[in-house]
Amino acid sequence: MVKLDKIYTRGGDHGETSLGDGARVAKSAARVVALGEVDEANAAIGLARLDSETHADAILMRIQNDLFDLGADLCMPIKDNEGSPALRIVQSQVDWLEQRIDDITTALPPLASFVLPAGSPAATRLHFARTVVRRAERAVVHLLETPDEAVNRLVLIYLNRLSDLLFVLARAANGMGEADVLWVPAASRNG
Repeated sequence: MVKLDKIYTRGGDHGETSLGDGARVAKSAARVVALGEVDEANAAIGLARLDSETHADAILMRIQNDLFDLGADLCMPIKDNEGSPALRIVQSQVDWLEQRIDDITTALPPLASFVLPAGSPAATRLHFARTVVRRAERAVVHLLETPDEAVNRLVLIYLNRLSDLLFVLARAANGMGEADVLWVPAASRNG
């Protein structure tokens, strides 16, 4: 269990931080950037919870906890001989997201256009959280492309599914899609 006796350590005052294995790295390192993006995504989901109905709030609360697991996964670089009890995202967490997506999608009307990130306050916050998760996903892709960096591939898959779940939750928050604001291509070209 985590125990914090002191909030500031002065360890980062020179632009470095420690990973879970104790390694010191620059705060601009791809792994640290990815961690920061995941943290921001978690905060955006916290904002989305302010307007969420009970069922969606329970889903989002579980996701916030999973994102801490995901952060723990990212902060412990994978070693060739990994036998440590490092906390890693597992397939069952991805499966859970997929099941929620399927459950919600079956109750939504099919789409005939792209959905703008608008509508009710709850839907708009969920759309915002979705875009922040997409940014975190791009940061993890960058980390995966970084030489000498090993990452649990399920981290990327989890974030990809999470953005999809946030999209369908936003549609559900828009009156089960009835109040979705649809994109009208070239709507403002002629005046």
